[in-house]
Amino acid sequence: MGPFEILDHLLNFFAPALGVALLLAVISPFFMKKRSFAIAIWRQAAINFIVGAGVLAGGLVFFGRDGKMLTYLALVLAMATSQWWQLGGWKK
Repeated sequence: MGPFEILDHLLNFFAPALGVALLLAVISPFFMKKRSFAIAIWRQAAINFIVGAGVLAGGLVFFGRDGKMLTYLALVLAMATSQWWQLGGWKK
């Protein structure tokens, strides 16, 4: 496998984490209106992406392959929790 194929596999592996991270950072102000948004959107997306990448890597290690639905469920739950924590939902 050449370097371009490796890069393609890595980009496809981390694409769900990137997509969900960007989506969460952009639409969260509409659902959490009473929260202060002191953290920039790009920083929220970056933190969510790091959390999501860790969950995807953990799912790969735990299951021995990627693409399991349980890993994607854990991805969404972990990133939603991360977004909630960043916006101060735990202070309530």
